[in-house]
Order: sequence, then C-alpha cells, then structure tokens
Amino acid sequence: MKSKILVLSMISTFLSVTPVAAEDVTDSLSLEEVVVTGTRNATDIRHLPMTVTVIEREKLTEQHQTSVLPTVMQQVPGLFVTSRSMMGYAVSTGAAGGINLRGITGGAGQLLVLIDGHPQYNGIYGHPIADSYQTLMAERVEVLRGPASVLYGSNAMGGVLNIVTRSMRENGVRTTVDLGVGSYGTIQAEASNQLRSGKFSSTLSAQYSRTDNHRPRMGFEQYGGYLKLGYDINNHWNTYIDANLTHFNASYPGTVSSPLYDADQWITRGVVSAALENHYNRTSGALSVYTNFGRHKIDDGTANPEQPTQRYFRSKDALIGVSWYQSAQLFEGNRLTVGVDYQHIYGHAYYTSKQTGEVLDTPNKQSGKSYRNEIAGYVDFRQDLTSWLTIDAGLRVDHHSVVGTEWVPQAGVVVRPIQTGEIKAMVSKGFRNPTMREMYLYPPSNEELKPERLWNYELSWKHRLGAFNYGANLFYIKGDNMIQTVNRQNVNTGAIKNYGMELEADWRISNHWAVSTNHSLLHMEHHVIAAPTYKGFLGANYNCDKWSVIAGLQYISGLYTAVGDAEQKENFCLLNASVNYALTKYLTLWVHGENLLAQSYEINLGYPMPRATFMGGVNLRF
Repeated sequence: MKSKILVLSMISTFLSVTPVAAEDVTDSLSLEEVVVTGTRNATDIRHLPMTVTVIEREKLTEQHQTSVLPTVMQQVPGLFVTSRSMMGYAVSTGAAGGINLRGITGGAGQLLVLIDGHPQYNGIYGHPIADSYQTLMAERVEVLRGPASVLYGSNAMGGVLNIVTRSMRENGVRTTVDLGVGSYGTIQAEASNQLRSGKFSSTLSAQYSRTDNHRPRMGFEQYGGYLKLGYDINNHWNTYIDANLTHFNASYPGTVSSPLYDADQWITRGVVSAALENHYNRTSGALSVYTNFGRHKIDDGTANPEQPTQRYFRSKDALIGVSWYQSAQLFEGNRLTVGVDYQHIYGHAYYTSKQTGEVLDTPNKQSGKSYRNEIAGYVDFRQDLTSWLTIDAGLRVDHHSVVGTEWVPQAGVVVRPIQTGEIKAMVSKGFRNPTMREMYLYPPSNEELKPERLWNYELSWKHRLGAFNYGANLFYIKGDNMIQTVNRQNVNTGAIKNYGMELEADWRISNHWAVSTNHSLLHMEHHVIAAPTYKGFLGANYNCDKWSVIAGLQYISGLYTAVGDAEQKENFCLLNASVNYALTKYLTLWVHGENLLAQSYEINLGYPMPRATFMGGVNLRF
C-alpha cells in the first residue's frame, strides 16, 4: 500500500502542475535533441521510431560518480544495475554490475554496452564488465530501450547503452581534477586534460580509486586511463584513435551466511579503436577498427582459511572488429544507411597451480582455446512521407561461423500530430549468439546451442510544452530459445514474456530550479533476478550563485533476489544528495551522501548493502 501511495504521489506531482518557465530557459529546451545510437548518423530524435534516453556529461558528473552506471540507472526508466558495496562491481561469483532493462539482463549478454558504437564484450563470457565504464571518458550516454540488433548485432536483443566519448571542439586547453575521500577508507581521484590546436585535438584522463567497503575481505582498488587523439584532415574528413585501459583488484567475501576467504580477483580490460569519418551535406559515414582485450586471474576462495585453494582460474580473451557504414540522403526527407560489420572473437581459459605456475587441465571441450567469426551486413531506410509522418525499416543478415545465419528485421512509424509531440510505434527482433562458455566451458556446456531470439512491440508518446516535457511507453516482449541449464546441461528451452509501462517527465521551473521523474512498471511471466516490478525516481536540482544542490529519491519494489522455489523479493527507498560550493572560479568544494535514510536492503542475495555513506572533496578547473 505504501508503494502505491508513493507512486501516485510522484506521478501526480508532475502531471498536475501548470508549467511556467523563464523565456530564456524555454528557448534552450526547445532545441532539437540529436542522437547517434538509434541510427549511425546524427539524427533528430523526433524522427526515430525507437525510444532513446540521453544523459549529458553535466548530468553524469554533477554527483561526482566515477562510473556512469549509477547516474544512468537513475535517469532511465526500466533500467536497473545491481550493487553489493559502496564501490566496485567486480566479476565472477557474487559480482554485481548486472545491467537489466525491461527484464532483459546484461549479465547474460542480452544487453549490449557500446563505446562510440563498438560492442564491449570479449570472447569467452560475452557480457559487459561494469567497472570498465568510467565517467572520465564519457561526453554523454545514450540508452536505446528495446532491440537494436539490426544496427549492432548479437547481444543487443534487449537494448544498448552507448558511451559517446569526449572530444575538444574549440581551441584551447582545459584541465580538471576531482578528488574525494569518504566512508570506509574510500578514495577517488580523477584528472583530465583536453586540448585543441587548429586541426589537432586530444583528451587524456586518468583515475585511481580504492575502498575497504563495509564488510571484511571486500576491498576494491582500481586505476585506469583514457586517451583520444583526433585530427581534422579537412572540412569533410577527420580521423581519431583512442584507448581505454582499466585494472582492478577486488576481494569477494562470500555471503553473510557462507563467508569465503582469499577469494581475490585481478582483472585488466582494455579497448583500442581507430576511425576515419566523413561528413558531407547529404552523406556521412565511417570506417573503424577496434579491439577489446581482457586478462583475468581469479582465486575462487575457500570456506576454511586453513585450507586454501591450490589453483587460479585464468583467461585471456579478446575481440577484433571492423565496422563500415555510410548514410546518405537520396532525396528530400530520406535517409538510407548501409553497413558491414566483421568480428573475430577468441579466448583461452585455463587454470594454473599456485605452487608451480604450471597450466592445469581445464574442463573445456576445445582444450581451453576457441575462436569464432561473425560477419554481417545491414540496411536501414527512413523516409519522411509528410511533415507529420515518418516510416522506418531495417534488415540485418548476420552469419556466425558456428551457429549459422540470422535474419533480423525491424519496422517503425512516427506520427507528429502536433509540432511539439510525436507518437511512435515499433516492432523489432533481437538475438544473441551463445558464448564460448555456454558452448565449450565447464560441464553444462553444449556445442549444439542456437541463438536466443525475441520480438519487441512498443508504442510511445512524447510531448514538449515549453520547459515541461513528458513521455509514456507501452511495450510487450516475447522471446524463446533462451539458454538455460537443465539437468546439468545448457539447452535452448527458456522463454520470455514481459510487458510494462514507462513514464518520464522533466520541468525546468526557472533558472534556479529543475525537477525530473521517471517510473517503470514491469510484469514478467518468467521471473528473473535483478528486475524490479516497479522502479521510480524523483530528482531535483537547485542552483543559485555559488551553490548547487542535487537530490534524488529512488523507490524499488518487487526486486527479485532469488527465483524458483526459494523466491525472495526486496522493497527499499534510497535518498541520495550532493552539495557543491564554488569557492573560486577554479575551485569547487563538494559533498555527496548515499542512502541517507539508512535503509537496510540487499540487491545481491546475501550481500547487505551499506547504510548511509558519505564522500567529500574538491574539484579544480583551469
């Protein structure tokens, strides 16, 4: 009953107001919102049939989060990210950082993370690693809800989270340093330098963070960096190369009821890419090459500290990709995009002896080594039939060297009955190829697995009223061939049937005040872990002279932490807040608090989350 009252009050707060805003604020909000994720070229979001949420760098950095995921979870309805501690998601058993969108989980590789449109998964496990997605490299994050497999292929069956990297657009030098300390011995430090001189530009960022966290044997330490070098060849052609590298050491304490000792992880992940882009009045495109690589060393730990394990699990895996696309306007109101993707995916999993370092036998059907190739071509056609009607259709043909060929269609329509509002309808197919782990590694593996598939049907409405914007979505998802472990073997027997509703609104009340809210309701015929049946967020920003205050209230209801015969659910309400004070033009003092209501709750079963935590620090800009 309390959750229903809270939902109704949060919605009514925003739908009952009469929005009146300052004229200068209204003008700034009436500008077109341009995205690149729903289509390969920069496009006005009002002409795309899919639903895309954009989180700009100002929003990503205002609460001094080192990862983009906490902010993205607040801002995107239907998206939830698992946590187990104050800092650090880690990997393997008991890890957090699983990204779930509309009941489709990134932990299973069904939700794709991109960096500048390049898929971020490696050869063996095929899922994102949350600690890699640092705020230091992000100019903005675009989240497409619903399948994006036509443009991005396997793993984009539930949607994509695209991190668009930073670049310097005006001549000059800009440097920022952000330092913070807080609860449980937590330290975070980040420094960035951006430069542009004529045709050359660069971005260089580095970060270090560590914490003891709130439980014994749960320490986390991370360091990494990002480098991007760009050059404008002429007015129409430019090129860049960038690299992102992160390494973290994490300890895994086990659940409260079944503690573990010496469960440690040493993980290195990296991305390197290079691109050649062209921009003309009626056409634009890019040719890019990229590689993702990972080095993993894991001690699974022991329940008895006097009987340590005798081996480490190790893996080396990578993905090398080539992507080409060209988008052209053939005639008035038209946009045709064609592209080709190629990926070489490979990995090596093995064990080594702690005492001797020798390689031990690995339960792998291909002697610990495997690779696969994937090549695909796609086309997307969009046409404005009238000033108020746009149609879109796309098709991808994807060939996998092991599981064969997949045809992936999508179609949508956008109706703009008024200048400030649009109705969107979309039907799209998503798919995910089985990973090497599912096919070859460990006893449940099965070489006969086939791709997972689903269909998504969506209807949405978005309306802009000066400084007040709101939108609503209805969706229905039906999938089959989901990979499950039955009788100790991986088989394509699972099913998905989810449907729900998403609401969002934001209002720039004045130059000082802004508020936003979003809500999602999810019904799952087949329950999955880390997919709340209701998620609501209410945020407020206040700016005046040297002060800024950011507060957010998030309510989670019906969060499954266990399913099946031992099903368990959690309900909790979290209040977070940040205060910034500009001491000088160059120096800002800040303090940030999380779970200020000191709620007792779990997201990962057996891992109680910390009560109220605090961070404070300084931000330098020169």
